[in-house]
Amino acid sequence: MKSEIIRKIAELEGRTYEFAQKGIENGSIVIMHRGNTGVAIGEGVRTKINVNLGTSSGHCVPEEEILKAKIAEQYGADTITDLSTAGDIPEIRKSIRDVTSLPITTVPLYQAVAENSLDDITEDLIIENLKEQVKEEISSMVLHCSSIETVKAMKVCSRIMGVVSKGGAMMASFMLKNKQENPYITHFNEILDILKSKNIVLSLGNTMRSGCIHDEWDNAQSLELSENIRLAHIAHQKGVSVIIEGAGGHIRADKIPESIRHYKDKTKYPLFVAGPLPADVGMGYDHITGAIGATFAAGAGADYLCYITRAEHKSLPTPDEVREGLMAFRIAAHIGDSMKYGLSEQDKHIAEKRAQMNFQEQAAFALDPEEAGRGIPNDTNCTMCGSLCALKMIQTYCTGTDEGK
Repeated sequence: MKSEIIRKIAELEGRTYEFAQKGIENGSIVIMHRGNTGVAIGEGVRTKINVNLGTSSGHCVPEEEILKAKIAEQYGADTITDLSTAGDIPEIRKSIRDVTSLPITTVPLYQAVAENSLDDITEDLIIENLKEQVKEEISSMVLHCSSIETVKAMKVCSRIMGVVSKGGAMMASFMLKNKQENPYITHFNEILDILKSKNIVLSLGNTMRSGCIHDEWDNAQSLELSENIRLAHIAHQKGVSVIIEGAGGHIRADKIPESIRHYKDKTKYPLFVAGPLPADVGMGYDHITGAIGATFAAGAGADYLCYITRAEHKSLPTPDEVREGLMAFRIAAHIGDSMKYGLSEQDKHIAEKRAQMNFQEQAAFALDPEEAGRGIPNDTNCTMCGSLCALKMIQTYCTGTDEGK
């Protein structure tokens, strides 16, 4: 990693070059880069947010995914993950790269299965697809590395839902069908050499995450966490930056901080959390449910959040739903950071402008100035209170000098 990129990123995070360099060296910070820019993820830096997008066999309109990518960058996403499983997948990724500057993550198994089917996929095809994707301008890869032992453990766990990770289910199905070990594990050292050659971040997937809040922590999740930590150590020792996905999916609210602390007590590598959703009844509003869970997670120490939209559990999100979900998770990350690092000056600036009833400048300091500025008054009166404004009333009777009369 070029020192000028690290220096620039450290400055953006309000950290010293030495702080960032030390984190990179010990594995607690990774830099997901694209060209001469990058994003820091990990201990002591701002909580980052990933936006998933991509086509499916149920809805394949590449132009929509390209628009979603533009929206993700416009409204403050830190990274994009392309999960396309239909259409000309490499061309879709190229189109996304062409309209964005954000780091891009892929899940190579998605394309391998989409183009070959689970019945025809082979170990060679899985590895070959990974090699082909590395040739593209990507920043990170998600590999689901659960072992056959962990998959078998999941089968005997008492779960309402089995495996809800799409990539994890693909790999588990491949292993069970072919009665063989995970190719990503058997080829792990070769894969690390490939990723290192392009400075690609390895993200170890969360296959065994829970699919509902009644499916609590079990042996399969414990085994996967241990396996991912072991593989992360190997990757770090070989000079490959690594993120571990965990504590995601669906977790009851009171268990979220405990789950994050459990992870953080075991390892130093950045933690990527999908959600988590602390309730299942919010269907149709899962961007809100997910943001509530993400706030708990970020505040407890999660480093990297994967956004959720209101379309979760139903369909691919629309471009508007992508924006809405992203903003919900940006708020969650901001609150989480205030819990980890203290209150921000941005909140203070808004409060000061609110005290002055300066609506224009309040909106300017908001996370989404465009939405915050929509419908604001042209003067100092708002329709919430009209003439009975609490600020105006108290200022009228607190500005005099003849107190107590």
